[in-house]
Amino acid sequence: MAEATPNLHQTNNSIERLFCGLEFECHPQALRPLKRFEDNDNLKISGTTWPHDHLRRIWQMRPGCLRSVVQCSHLGDQSLAETTANVLTSIPFIFLGIQAPRRRLSDKLYANSLVGVGVASSLYHTSRGEVRKVFRWADYAMIATTAVCLSTAIRNENPKLLLAASAVLLPFQPLLVSAVHTGMMEVTFAKRVVSEPELRKAHDLHKASSVVGAALFIADDLFPRTPYLHAAWHLAAAVGVATCSKLLK
Repeated sequence: MAEATPNLHQTNNSIERLFCGLEFECHPQALRPLKRFEDNDNLKISGTTWPHDHLRRIWQMRPGCLRSVVQCSHLGDQSLAETTANVLTSIPFIFLGIQAPRRRLSDKLYANSLVGVGVASSLYHTSRGEVRKVFRWADYAMIATTAVCLSTAIRNENPKLLLAASAVLLPFQPLLVSAVHTGMMEVTFAKRVVSEPELRKAHDLHKASSVVGAALFIADDLFPRTPYLHAAWHLAAAVGVATCSKLLK
């Protein structure tokens, strides 16, 4: 029993929540309230379990996308060759941003945010040490910003409340913001294909690249030490972004 305690402590320290490519490290302090609820049988008082106790337990077990991005790391870039591949496959986002339509203010914001994605991704993959965590956050924050700018540029109406909520949540929940606005973009893309058949080819390519990109994204999470998976995801995402630019023309 004397040797079991260090192992348990080490296990708690190494618990990670993986969601959409980000690793959220859960410290023992964050897990302790959940354990307290279990040990005290949900804080039953006179045989009664208060409803808010269940809610607190559910909140403690929320997925990583609903937790603040405090600590994040990535196991990629394990060699100079892999770093080079990840940086080279980040450059297409810069070119796509430069070539994107810039007729309206919303178009310009989207185009500039694409350039920002390429720059942030390159900085992340070339960084090392503690600053790498900062650039990791910047990478995902720029992806979320691009999703917001794209959904704003291609939609005639955007609820101001949704935009305000996105602006508030983006620094803390970039993945959640990306998911919401990417979903809005996908719905708009599908509707535009019905009224504009000339977009069908671009939409078919977009769907294929999205499926491949999602598979590579998940594979990168499940097998983080497999080289070049992340670079392949960059390429699939770049193809998907290129097809989205068709909606701005």
